[in-house]
Amino acid sequence: MNDLHSEALINAETRDFSVARANAIALYTITRREVRRMVRIWSQTLVPPAITMTLYFVIFGTLIGRRIGPMHGFSYMQYIVPGLVMMSVITNSYGNITSSFFGSKFGRYVEELLASPMPSWVVLSGYVAGAVLRGLFVGAIVLAIALLFTSLHLAHPLVAITTVLLGSTIFSLAGFINAMFAKKFDDIAIVPTFVLTPLTYLGGVFYSVNMLGEPWHTVSLVNPILYMVNAFRYGVLGVSDVSLWIAYLVMCAFTAALGAVALTLLHKGVGLRS
Repeated sequence: MNDLHSEALINAETRDFSVARANAIALYTITRREVRRMVRIWSQTLVPPAITMTLYFVIFGTLIGRRIGPMHGFSYMQYIVPGLVMMSVITNSYGNITSSFFGSKFGRYVEELLASPMPSWVVLSGYVAGAVLRGLFVGAIVLAIALLFTSLHLAHPLVAITTVLLGSTIFSLAGFINAMFAKKFDDIAIVPTFVLTPLTYLGGVFYSVNMLGEPWHTVSLVNPILYMVNAFRYGVLGVSDVSLWIAYLVMCAFTAALGAVALTLLHKGVGLRS
C-alpha cells in the first residue's frame, strides 16, 4: 500500500513538473516572438519614439524651458525628463500589444492559441511581457537621449524601476483588452487618440499639478497617469506632487483589476470566437 501511495505521489509530482515546464516553454515562446517582432521592425517600433522625444527635449526642454525657469529646485529640462520617459513607456507598451494581438486576430492564428492546451494566463502573460519589454527598451532609449541634454541622478532607483514596470504592465493590460474588443484596425486607434493622449498630457508630464486651480486640480487626481508620472519623478528626482504610497496603491489596484478583466475575457474568448 505504501509503495502504491509513493508511486502515485511521484507520478503526480512528475505530471505537475511536466505541466509547469510546458507552461514555461509556452510563455518563453510567446515572449520571444513578441521581442523578435519588435526588433525585426525596429524602424517602426524604436526609431519614431526616439525622434519624437528628441523634438520634445529640444522644443519644450531647451527653448521653452529657458523662459519657464526652475521647477521644484530643478531645471525645467530635468523636471520633464521623468514625465517624457514615462509617457514613452506607456504609449509604446499600449501600442505594442494592441497591434500585435489584434494582428493575431486579423491573421486568425490566435485560434491556434485557443486550441492549444496553454492556460489563458500564459497567453496573457506572454503578450504582456513582450509589451513591457518594448516599453523598457523605448524608455531606456529616451533616457539615454535625455542625458545628452541634461544631467540626472537617480534618487531612488527601486522606486523608478518598479514604477516603470507597473505603469507598463497597466497599459499593456489595457491595450490587450482594447485589442480583444476591436473588430477593425480603426478600433485600436480610438482609445490612444481620445483617451490615452489627453490623460498623458494632463498627467503632470510638463507641469506640477499643484500649479492648477480648482476644479482642475481635483479632476487631475482622478487621472491614473498622474500617479505613475509622479512616482517615477520621485524615483528619479526625489520630488512628487502626490503621496508615494497612494501612487503605488493606485498602480497596484489598476494592475489587479485590469489583469482580472483581461484574464476573464480571454478565458471566455470574448471577441475571439465570434
